[in-house]
Amino acid sequence: MSGLIVPFNGFVPQVHSTAFIAPNATLIGEVEIAANCSIWFGAVLRGDGPGIRIGENSNIQDGTVIHIAARGVGTVVGRNVTVGHLALLHACEVQDDAFIGMHSTVLDEAVVETGAMVAAGAVVTPRKIVRRGELWAGNPAVKMRDVTEKDLESFRRSAAAYVRLGQAYRGEQSKAAD
Repeated sequence: MSGLIVPFNGFVPQVHSTAFIAPNATLIGEVEIAANCSIWFGAVLRGDGPGIRIGENSNIQDGTVIHIAARGVGTVVGRNVTVGHLALLHACEVQDDAFIGMHSTVLDEAVVETGAMVAAGAVVTPRKIVRRGELWAGNPAVKMRDVTEKDLESFRRSAAAYVRLGQAYRGEQSKAAD
């Protein structure tokens, strides 16, 4: 494990032994990172209230911020999810096999269902639901079209590629520590 691990309010971030945490990623408080996840450079996951959970094989790319709402709403990212560079996830739920584009925002109590996509730069406003198999874009985000089988295959390839890349980085960190 690498990165800055900061205990807060009696919670210490929990990271599975197979996860890659970049040296300058920051995990604070009630944060759980599952198997084969990757948390990339400059990402901040601040679980200083209710928790943040990242499901197995998911990747949280460079510069992403994940936070919770003070009124008791955590953030959950499911399995096999790609969260693009500079995204903001705030007190929301991103279900399995979803794709969150670069520099997009998903706000309080919004849900991105399984196999859905939030396009780069989109802003999903509070309590909206991006339904299974939909692609939303814009600010505020609205449904643009249905996700295609080609899109879904791209989501799967992205998640798998980041698992491999995270494992390669973990191997390099192990070599450097020796």
